[in-house]
Amino acid sequence: MKLHWSSRSPFVRKVMIFAHECGLADRIECVRTVIAMNKPNTDLLRINPLGKIPTLVRDDGSALYDSTVICEYLDSLHDGRRLFPASGEARWKALRRHALGNNLMDNLMLWRNELLRPQQQQSPETLAAFELKVRNAVAELDIEADALESAPVDIGHVAIGCALGYADFRFGHLQWRNGGVRIARWQDEFAQRPSMRNTAHVDQ
Repeated sequence: MKLHWSSRSPFVRKVMIFAHECGLADRIECVRTVIAMNKPNTDLLRINPLGKIPTLVRDDGSALYDSTVICEYLDSLHDGRRLFPASGEARWKALRRHALGNNLMDNLMLWRNELLRPQQQQSPETLAAFELKVRNAVAELDIEADALESAPVDIGHVAIGCALGYADFRFGHLQWRNGGVRIARWQDEFAQRPSMRNTAHVDQ
C-alpha cells in the first residue's frame, strides 16, 4: 500500500500511529506529497478528487481518502484487538473521543492557516474564536484523562494523542498544559509509545 504523506500533517500522522498500533506500518510505503491551500497538487488530484492527504492507494490501485476511513480500513486488515470497538458503550466512547480529537486537529489547522495569512488580512475575532475552541477542548480532555488512562487504546486515544502532539508541534506558545494538567500527564505518557515516537512531526 502507498500512503500520500507529509511529516507535518496531523491527519497523516494519525493514520501512521494507527498503522503502528495495528502492526501494519511495515506494509505501507510513504510517498512524500506536498499540498498547499492555494496550490493544488495536480498529481494527487488524479487519485483523490479532493486533493488532500492522507490518501491511501491500496494494492489493487484503488484509493481511500480521509484519515478516519483509512484507519477503519487498516483495522480490517489485522487479527488483533480492533481499535474501532464493534459495538456497545465502548464503541460510542471511542467514537466520541475520536470526534473530540479529530475536530481539535481541524481547529488547530484552521487556526494555523489564519495565522499564515498576511497580518493585515488576519481576523482578530477569528483568531480569538479558534483559541477559545482549542482551550475549551483541552479543558474537556482534562476531564477525560483518567478514563483514557484506564481504557485500552482505541481510535479515540490515537486522535487525541495526535491532536495534542500537533498542538505541541505548531502551538508551543499556547502552553495548553496550563489548562489541562491531567491530560498533559496522559499525553506525556502516551507520547512514549513506539507508535508516537516513530511518527513524530518534522518541519520539512
